[in-house]
Amino acid sequence: MQTTSVPPRGIEPRISLTPPAPLLATAPDSPVSGPLVSGPAGVAFFDFDGTLIHGDSLPMFVGEVIGRRRAALALADAIRSALHRHVRGRGPGCDFPGSVKAIYLKRTLRGLPVADALAAAERMIPRVRWHQPMLDVLKDHRRQGRRVVVATGALDLYMPALLRELEVDDLLATGMEVVDGTLTGRLSTANCVRLDKAERVTGWIADNGPVAATWGYGNHPSDLPMLALMHKGEVVRIRRRSNHR
Repeated sequence: MQTTSVPPRGIEPRISLTPPAPLLATAPDSPVSGPLVSGPAGVAFFDFDGTLIHGDSLPMFVGEVIGRRRAALALADAIRSALHRHVRGRGPGCDFPGSVKAIYLKRTLRGLPVADALAAAERMIPRVRWHQPMLDVLKDHRRQGRRVVVATGALDLYMPALLRELEVDDLLATGMEVVDGTLTGRLSTANCVRLDKAERVTGWIADNGPVAATWGYGNHPSDLPMLALMHKGEVVRIRRRSNHR
């Protein structure tokens, strides 16, 4: 298959960075390119929201649970509440976006049966707007025999349903706490974004190596820590559709 060095529309290349030696089977002197990879399989890591799809999947999921209007109002209220709490130094998250997410999840998903959450995940499938250039990149990695991992701050409740038709080897997502088949509204894992995502990816590489080479795709700025671990990391910017024809 003929390859090209020109990235697909919507993807902006970054300077390739060599990760620490313990994470790799080999430590090449220059950025790794597809045709030169040999030995252990390479791995491509993909962010989800704003990378593989347009927009944020969490409000979409909550909208399927409680209704879109209520979900939008709950998100606005969570932002206001997080602002007030951070001013007083009492934000429940490690940063402001994390606090908004923690408040939003607690107020909208607490007490929800897991069965209802899974049903909502199925209903949201046709609403997802995929970013086709990145889907093509993912499929190209698969054709070249590389493993594909999705690393996302999205919830493990609905991600398996959304990824069902893709050839994905593993999923690193944000877990929700479940007690007696019901969501508590609290997280069961760290929020898989920014530094926490980079730590999850580092752990995955250590547990699943040796790895010949790594590729990473994510958006700015939340995925920069993950992209810095990669042989080749690319920032994805999805251009909004114009209303003018």
